[in-house]
Amino acid sequence: MKKNYILALALGVAVVATDAEAHHSFSMFDQTKVLPIKDAKVTQFRFTNPHSFILVEKDGQIYVMECNSINLMTLGGWKHNTLKAGDKVDLIYYPLRNGKPGGMLKTITLPNGKTLKAW
Repeated sequence: MKKNYILALALGVAVVATDAEAHHSFSMFDQTKVLPIKDAKVTQFRFTNPHSFILVEKDGQIYVMECNSINLMTLGGWKHNTLKAGDKVDLIYYPLRNGKPGGMLKTITLPNGKTLKAW
């Protein structure tokens, strides 16, 4: 019985440690600034865990937008096929602090005019 308890405890610690290691800080995003991108073209939509990503192109520049988990995005109305390559969208996002193109997506307005939150 004691052996099973120790095995269960070790497994629990391993799962918690793995989950904590997989998540990252959001300090890379400047959440004091909100920037728009109008009429961007979706080049890729990755509906994945732990975070989804949208890549958009505007004026020859590719922007990488990090979103929430698929669990929370689904609750907000997102689906795996919400976006497809070639869709024209408007974005509002928190930029990366390092100045590179991209950031944490706040909202997106879809081609049908519907606006969804990403966080």
